[in-house]
Amino acid sequence: MSSSRAGHRAGSPHSETDGHPPSRTFLRTADGVSIDAVYDPGKVAHHTSRPLSGTGRTRSLHPVFVIAHGFTGDVDRPHVRRVASAFSAYGAVVTFSFRGHGRSGGHSTVGDREVLDLAAAVEWARGLGHARVITVGFSMGGSVVLRHAALHPGTVDAVVSVSAPARWYYRGTAPMRRLHWLVTRPAGRLVGRYGFRTRIHRREWNPVPLSPAEAVPRIAPTPLLLVHGDSDGYFPLDHPLMLAEAAGGHGELWLEHGMGHAENAAADALLVRIGDWAVSRAG
Repeated sequence: MSSSRAGHRAGSPHSETDGHPPSRTFLRTADGVSIDAVYDPGKVAHHTSRPLSGTGRTRSLHPVFVIAHGFTGDVDRPHVRRVASAFSAYGAVVTFSFRGHGRSGGHSTVGDREVLDLAAAVEWARGLGHARVITVGFSMGGSVVLRHAALHPGTVDAVVSVSAPARWYYRGTAPMRRLHWLVTRPAGRLVGRYGFRTRIHRREWNPVPLSPAEAVPRIAPTPLLLVHGDSDGYFPLDHPLMLAEAAGGHGELWLEHGMGHAENAAADALLVRIGDWAVSRAG
């Protein structure tokens, strides 16, 4: 993996950490896509770092959270920054924009090639000296963290998937029917580009990627947490239940009463519980 503009300082939307300004760079994925990424050393960085012998870098004793946003999100969206701020109380945080989103290059494949984007972000996090890496994904990002952990075993220390689908091509709710129109129709892709700052690939999947439910059994023994709201308007409860069944007793399932979908529905108290779970399971 290579990067350009490494160390470029992030602007004011990313200044959650007093005295430890975040840095912003572009990562290069295995298939050559430029990914906009931000590193925040976290609110506890000045308490938990020591020099790495023989280099000018530091080895962080606290973990790094790598956040995978939902479809039409990006690193600068307020709901992504809120999540990053919450997890910065537990460790460092890497946020990034998936391909086709925000300032990243390429076109969105709605969960397929995005695994390569997450892999680049995880590799960057490791290269910054963190011994423990936790991936946290929401909606599309929730499916990506599951597939990444299955396809790249041993690269992360804990996985949290929030509001993820269990299977592809689901159209059982009105929001998902609208999303399929956005992705599959030329007019929808125009709305995505100009209304949601999301450039969507016009080609269909070929081959169809490994589904989240197929990925989950491959994640063990890495700690796994599945989180889903019982008021999710996109994916009803059969999705998390299918994922939990596929896990075969590995991992935990939290069904959150009154919670809707993804980052916007994740209350601050839930993010605290997820942070507590993650640092206790990641070793």
